Amino acid sequence: MPRRSDPLSEGSSVTNFRRAFRAVLARVLEQAVSEGALEISSEEMPSLLEQVRETVDQKFGDFTATLAMPLAKKIGVKPRDLASDLIAQINNDQLFGRYFQPIDAPVGPGFINVRVLDQALADGVRMACCNDRLGVAEVPQPQTIVLDYSSPNVAKPMHVGHIRSTVIGDALSRILRFHGHSVITDNHLGDWGTQFGMILWGWKHCRDEPAYEDNPTQELGRLYRLVRKVVDADPQELAHDSIAAELVEKYPDARQEVLGETVKLHEGDSENNKLWEQFMPVCREEIERIYSRLDVTFDHTMGESFYQPLLSGVVDDLTACGMARESRGAVGVFLEGYESPLLVQKADGAFLYATTDLATLAWRAEHWKPDRILYIVDHRQSQHFEQVFATARSWGCRAGEQLSGMDLIHVAFGTVLGEDGKPFKTRAGDTVGLEALLDEGVQRAACVVGDGEQARQGMDDARRQEVAEAVGIGAIKYADLSQNRSTDYVFSFDKMLELKGNTAAYMQYAVARVEGIVTRGGVDRELLRREVLDDASVLELSDPLERRLALTAIRFGAVLEDVELDYRPNVMTSWLYELASCFSSFYDALSVLKAEGNQRTTRLVLCDLTGRTLRQGMELLGIRVPNQM
Repeated sequence: MPRRSDPLSEGSSVTNFRRAFRAVLARVLEQAVSEGALEISSEEMPSLLEQVRETVDQKFGDFTATLAMPLAKKIGVKPRDLASDLIAQINNDQLFGRYFQPIDAPVGPGFINVRVLDQALADGVRMACCNDRLGVAEVPQPQTIVLDYSSPNVAKPMHVGHIRSTVIGDALSRILRFHGHSVITDNHLGDWGTQFGMILWGWKHCRDEPAYEDNPTQELGRLYRLVRKVVDADPQELAHDSIAAELVEKYPDARQEVLGETVKLHEGDSENNKLWEQFMPVCREEIERIYSRLDVTFDHTMGESFYQPLLSGVVDDLTACGMARESRGAVGVFLEGYESPLLVQKADGAFLYATTDLATLAWRAEHWKPDRILYIVDHRQSQHFEQVFATARSWGCRAGEQLSGMDLIHVAFGTVLGEDGKPFKTRAGDTVGLEALLDEGVQRAACVVGDGEQARQGMDDARRQEVAEAVGIGAIKYADLSQNRSTDYVFSFDKMLELKGNTAAYMQYAVARVEGIVTRGGVDRELLRREVLDDASVLELSDPLERRLALTAIRFGAVLEDVELDYRPNVMTSWLYELASCFSSFYDALSVLKAEGNQRTTRLVLCDLTGRTLRQGMELLGIRVPNQM
């Protein structure tokens, strides 16, 4: 888990009112502890302060704290009595008086509800509007964070199973970097395993050279799929593939031969290494092309082959320090609390994924010295990472290296399902190719973009295609990111392309509406911001819808804190949806361009801030936002 930053100090951004209220409560609680009125350990304090949340209904205030209930139970008093005592101290706090209205009394059984002062809210909007970062402060103690995600096997075509790791990892990297951390992204490619042995064997026994010359990637993908069927020898698959069935009959020892090709590659066989060097650029080019469509880039792309020379040293070191020992010819790490060892070398001398992961961890610790490493990987690998992390910590402690002090975190995610509730497949039962998925998303989006308002806006075909690309691919990414990453989710193009509800298209459309207001009104945004900066009195949040929109928009900093706390991008999407919904209610009920004086200025500022905030939030999710839809 990330280290929690200190509550907001008096000199910090005035846009994060939740942090301000938590800071006040922290001081009040610490004073009570020092006077002996309460017993709260330093470990308990963060979870108590996290009980300060936004209210569901603003008629009850803007923020509520529920901590009086558990504290009262602990010391044996009535929650309302304790809440009343805390309120008396809160009202006397100087920082509280700067940002919040005095609290009259607890609500219900002991809720402490607060409302932001109108002037403080206007100041927050002013700061957000006139600031390139929308008033969001960077973390006071930035860390170096490595993110390991996507990580496809280069010998296999990328498929829908790669989408979650890729888009979740990319979103988290953008969010953490914007929050002020030093982020290093690394795509740990599978470029050295058995999958290459399959391609090498297939190349030597059943390649189609004209097909390879025409489309190298497609032919290598065909070879991989074909040889996999041969190796697996599944009767059901063979019944539908006569070519694979013939190869099984012709090469009964194909499985061992494939393993032999893999071993030869790892041992430096000149022929296999030459083929590997021939195939790698082709495979990498295909992967990079798909990443380009997804707007995903990496700081480093170092595959398993990069760490291959280090693997024997890892095994030797683990053995020398007594953590690993031989068992039935293999070498495993035996840790207390685990029924089975973590194997790092097979009986035949081959290394395993765990060996590579440990070598990678040691290399990253030495060269990048990170505070945290996040592995955005399928939940089915949870036990693997649990053992690798436990081994790394013990190993690092023994070696006296930084490896033992890093936070190692498995950011697990669920499976993409089809509308039948089963893993998402084609009608033929094959894994859905990622590029085919993107193509279909763009085609469907083109139908949405091809109708309606854009025709009146004079959008030409080239622009329409550009918008369709942004909307279609954005819809796929947003549909994934809007789900709780821990759970499976059902993939549905129809739902994700709707212009209503929690979809990318709804957010993009909200931004387009803002841009429409700016265009129709001939608004000079820089002049607008300068006016607000020069004269704070022009902002008058007199309507409840204005106030609600303002409070939601400037919650950006608090949302970033929540995302980082548990690495859940869906916290960001939920807030963006709330912001777009608030704007829709505001837009439908209140006139903007026909308003006059300070009212017009205030509403234009809110429109500008909403559009910029939605755009920035979507960009942090890796989703492009067109000005027209």
